[in-house]
Amino acid sequence: MPVLQKIIIQDFRNIELQEVAFSPNINCIWGGNGEGKTNLLDAIHYLSMTKSGIRSAEKFNFRHGCSSFAISGLYSMEDGSESRFSIQVTEGADKKVKKDDKVYSRISDHIGVLPVVMVSPADTELVSESGEERRRFVNAFLSQTDKKYLSDMQLYNRLLAQRNRLLKEDYPDSALLDAFDARMAAPASSIAAAREEFAESMQPVVAKYYEAISGGKEKVSIQYKTELQGQDFEALMKARRDRDLASHYTVSGIHRDDFIFSMEGFPIRRCGSQGQQKSFLVALKFAQYEVMKKACGLPPALLLDDLFDKLDMDRVGNMLQMVAGHDFGQIFLSDTDKARTEALVDRITSDRAYFKAIAGTFSKIDGDVQD
Repeated sequence: MPVLQKIIIQDFRNIELQEVAFSPNINCIWGGNGEGKTNLLDAIHYLSMTKSGIRSAEKFNFRHGCSSFAISGLYSMEDGSESRFSIQVTEGADKKVKKDDKVYSRISDHIGVLPVVMVSPADTELVSESGEERRRFVNAFLSQTDKKYLSDMQLYNRLLAQRNRLLKEDYPDSALLDAFDARMAAPASSIAAAREEFAESMQPVVAKYYEAISGGKEKVSIQYKTELQGQDFEALMKARRDRDLASHYTVSGIHRDDFIFSMEGFPIRRCGSQGQQKSFLVALKFAQYEVMKKACGLPPALLLDDLFDKLDMDRVGNMLQMVAGHDFGQIFLSDTDKARTEALVDRITSDRAYFKAIAGTFSKIDGDVQD
């Protein structure tokens, strides 16, 4: 499994220039709100996925007054070798992603090389917001485990953008619209099949983790909702053509899919309490970790940002015990309370590292050193 030995961050959010060396097992970052804990975890996510894990516009990733940022990491790879990965982002220029100083010809080739799962307070949008957030979550998940899915999504989105531009014309060419529909059909069908398989594979794992968190009080489920169920893509697009022409964009397709998160048969966002929603979200992310571990053949890095905001200490401890078992991956945990973090982590393992965050700087400390 890839293990992050060291990361170097320059001008990312409130981090001016930092080099941080990590433990291969559990790393705990603590400090007050706004000191940079989330930024450090998100830099690790950026290095894996080439984008932020908390969905901020790119301009907000630059340190104040800067027009570029850089992140690089030295990894121990699963074959025993070492590789350095780096990302350079400059305003108004193409993003550069490198492995061992060699630029990727396609950034998509990097996705899945450093698998990662991030749990953050922003996850509440998966329950409370539109289907776009849930699609984004599933797309990020499947893109790390299935190269064909990533390729199909890129092709579909490219064709969709071209089709939408055509629909904005005063008199769109019907034959050209038909041609777009024919080319989009294959990737759309493949994407829908992968999403259906995703929902089916995640369902029992999410239910298992939710039961562990809640004590088995409620039953939860995941259902994939798509307009393609039982319908041919080209036939669907033909039937909705008048609506497309009136709206000047494509109103139907897999870009309108959704995933219904339910509890006892009712949508969690409507009937679930805040505690139930938080428990479901953590179960969803831990299920993602387990399924990705099987799909990738190696455990992903696990980024736990302010997990105590979601669950009480006992439940967090139970979850970490489940993950921090045989052959677990590298874990990064942030918290505002040092004593609470020590009480939890020291109970699980002695192989851990502690870091204190102050204004975008990170200092390694002994776990038993008092403030």
